[in-house]
Amino acid sequence: MAEHADHSEYNEEESLIEKIEDKIHFDHFSSSSSDSDTEKKPASAPEAASPSSVKAAIWRLFGREKPVHQVFGGGKPADVFLWRNKKVSASVLGGATAIWVLFELLEYHLLGLVCHLLIFTLAILFLWSNATTFINKKRPHIPEVHLPEEPILEIASALRIEINYTLRVLREIASGRDLTKFLSVIAGLWVLSVLGNCCNFLTLFYISFVLLHTVPVLYEKYEDKVDPLVEKAVKEIKKQYAVFDAKVLSKIPKGPLRDKKKA
Repeated sequence: MAEHADHSEYNEEESLIEKIEDKIHFDHFSSSSSDSDTEKKPASAPEAASPSSVKAAIWRLFGREKPVHQVFGGGKPADVFLWRNKKVSASVLGGATAIWVLFELLEYHLLGLVCHLLIFTLAILFLWSNATTFINKKRPHIPEVHLPEEPILEIASALRIEINYTLRVLREIASGRDLTKFLSVIAGLWVLSVLGNCCNFLTLFYISFVLLHTVPVLYEKYEDKVDPLVEKAVKEIKKQYAVFDAKVLSKIPKGPLRDKKKA
């Protein structure tokens, strides 16, 4: 009996030790699993944030960081250029097309067209105002038309800022500080001179107006496809310019003024 009791107590002690070991093993496993989960969470955080960071790191045309609508000012002109209001944009483009047809295809002159329109309008209003006395009807209400001061001042201020900026850029180019900018401006002016020889100013202005109403909206729609292609083209141009600089531009003798500055 005593041996049986000792054996049962021994078995109970063994089972108790096993339970304690199992408990320790379970606690260790649970703590390690929680630690691994906590280690995984910070690793997953960058993965969740990676699309935005990748999107922010995408190369954009002209190095812009704002949407196309904000680049155009974000106001009514931007809405017109990007066709936010299709009726207004279509009417503006249609008006420009009508003006181009009148002056370019029908060969109207501006002064003659304005005079003919004023003659026609004044004659109709004059006859209508005098005819009302004979037919006992009200005279036509001719509204008072006046130009508001604030928009005119805003346009003049914007033009002044742009003209001053252009003059400052031309002054920097003429001072001989930036050869790259000088070559790009010369190339742009040469292209404009070629276009000016091919067509007159009105046609060139109309083409620019149409491009301004079509290219931005198409770019905004397909910018994710256009930007990578432009990036490749810009890299290739920079590569070719580096070769041209190494072979040609670097061999041009520098003036004494620039040598003194470097010294």
